[in-house]
Amino acid sequence: MSEQSSTTARRLLQRQILPLDGDVDVLPLYLDAEEANLDEDKYVVGGSRAAKELNNASIRQKTSTGRGVRPDQVRSRTAVLIPSGEKLSFGTYFNAFPASYWRRWSIVDAVRLTVTLRGEGATVIVTKSMANGRQQKVEAASTDDVAAGPDGLHVLTFDLSLAPFVDGGWYWYDVVAGHGDVVVESAEWSAEVPAERARPGTLDIAITTMNRPDFCADLLAQLGGGELDDVLDTVFVMEQGTNKVADGPGFAAAEKALGERLRLIEQGNLGGSGGYARGQLESLRKGTATYTMMMDDDVVAEPDGIVRAVTFADLARRPTIVGGHMFSLFSRSRLHSFGEIIQPYRFWWMSPKDAYNDWDFGARNLRSARWLHKRQDVDFNGWFMCLVPRRVIDEIGLSLPLFIKWDDSEYGLRARAAGYPTVTFPGAAVWHVPWTDKNDSLDWQAYFHQRNRYIAALLHSGYPRGGGLLKESLAHDLAHLVSMQYSTVELRLQALEDVLAGPQGLHAMLPTRLAEVNAFRRGFTDAQLHRDPDALPPVRREKPPRKGRDSSEVPGRLAKMVTAGLAPVRHLKNPRALSREFPEAEVRAMDAKWYRLATYDSAVVSMNDGTSAALYRRDPEKYRELVRRTIALHARYRREWSELAGAYRAALGDITSPEVWEQTFAPWTDEDAR
Repeated sequence: MSEQSSTTARRLLQRQILPLDGDVDVLPLYLDAEEANLDEDKYVVGGSRAAKELNNASIRQKTSTGRGVRPDQVRSRTAVLIPSGEKLSFGTYFNAFPASYWRRWSIVDAVRLTVTLRGEGATVIVTKSMANGRQQKVEAASTDDVAAGPDGLHVLTFDLSLAPFVDGGWYWYDVVAGHGDVVVESAEWSAEVPAERARPGTLDIAITTMNRPDFCADLLAQLGGGELDDVLDTVFVMEQGTNKVADGPGFAAAEKALGERLRLIEQGNLGGSGGYARGQLESLRKGTATYTMMMDDDVVAEPDGIVRAVTFADLARRPTIVGGHMFSLFSRSRLHSFGEIIQPYRFWWMSPKDAYNDWDFGARNLRSARWLHKRQDVDFNGWFMCLVPRRVIDEIGLSLPLFIKWDDSEYGLRARAAGYPTVTFPGAAVWHVPWTDKNDSLDWQAYFHQRNRYIAALLHSGYPRGGGLLKESLAHDLAHLVSMQYSTVELRLQALEDVLAGPQGLHAMLPTRLAEVNAFRRGFTDAQLHRDPDALPPVRREKPPRKGRDSSEVPGRLAKMVTAGLAPVRHLKNPRALSREFPEAEVRAMDAKWYRLATYDSAVVSMNDGTSAALYRRDPEKYRELVRRTIALHARYRREWSELAGAYRAALGDITSPEVWEQTFAPWTDEDAR
């Protein structure tokens, strides 16, 4: 224990947990019956391009043999049966102990593992890993060495240091059943902590919802299921839709489960940032909870992960934002990202270069994936599940009034600048409807992506004129233009113009900007979506494709460079006559890359979600206009960046203050809150 205290108490840090829904897809996150098959070290493979490609393929290679745990082996929320002669590892996402995170960010320097078993001849093996994934046996003990208590249970205890986990690494335990079946009844990781930190902090949960009554009611029922009773203070639901959660069939049960801890607050559609800011404000004004957790309405929670986030925050060295991971709701062993950063020069969110997105623990579990053992330090955590200490909110303010996009990442950067880190904590997670099947950089959200990225960069970029942001932004506009995505470019340019207007108008436009953006887009054919394939003209071409090339062929690097040079010029020319009446091709969403669309004068392009398609049609006059506007706007940003950044930074404290947000909420604060 690294914090001095005259008295200490033992506190539970993490317990063994198991799923009860019988879903075999989720079992690999809790239990692993496979043998570990660690991938090759990158320093052994080498640094050449070919070696890296080989290493990437090796890392992604499936190691699962299909040997799994049967759902009927799970006996309770904490107990699992291991048949005679079999071995089961708890070196998994939810049951391994993330030692390096506790070592780096908390006051804990040693832990105790207590495993309770029923059955004779069972062996518990404790293993640790290092940051490079290499694994070492630490200690082993058998139930034969410890007499059973009156209840027939054997209790094995292991005291473990956190000293060797500076850069990464986990602890976990495997259990081998001997000559008879064994039940692992429970396992707990605990530590001696200062007595004043032994009592758990309390938590308000802020959920922004809009027209998802079933999802939201199910989540509320989960939160009221009993596992959070020791930490849950209030659940604030910011109702911003017309299809209200209170009118759904599942709400009565959720309301009964939460009782007086549930508060429904109705307000206009102020986006995610407006909903979460309202929750932050209500939590701050109430002043009874230690933390506020932002949570999406369309998630399935692992309640114990919420408890773990609170526990970790309670024992952090300094006030710390603690976020969770996001797994896919449709493929439940797939992890979206292990941690996210803002690439400082591009000023764009991303996973670190040595991490892998969309990782399937069912194909290659924790013990077999070397990269998962290096601690991932982050700049922010998405607000699908993110705990913020009330002290931090009180000091740095509420969310920026951004509607959607960049509110969570900007907040992480703002907190870091004030001395408060963010930790994306393994073992705390939700399952979320994945957004990877959508392309929100093209639709109405393009406006908020562009505007809010610029605002965040003006506030936090350390590079003159935002580093590479302006160059990349201009290149993206040109790529959209040669792709005939005129509505997208119009929205991106409107976003830049709104940023130039200054920070003081952000609150005023919060309730209205979405409707204005959607109304504006309706005039563009590339924004008009058609679900019926017969609603669009059939494909006809004046000439067949050159040498019969298929639209799905991927050009080489040289061909892409040639297209990048010629396409902007080609789009100044008049289009082929037949293309005014008939599209020249049907392009699947996965093939709708700029270098492919740039070769057509018109095309039917399907959307990423697979439900509709739009007609793209080349317009040289509109193209010329938008090229001129984007060049002029980006040139203006280069001239005025420093002055604009100063204005936004000077206004930050005001526009994120509770007092200014209260004025924004004023139209709804006089209404009754249920």
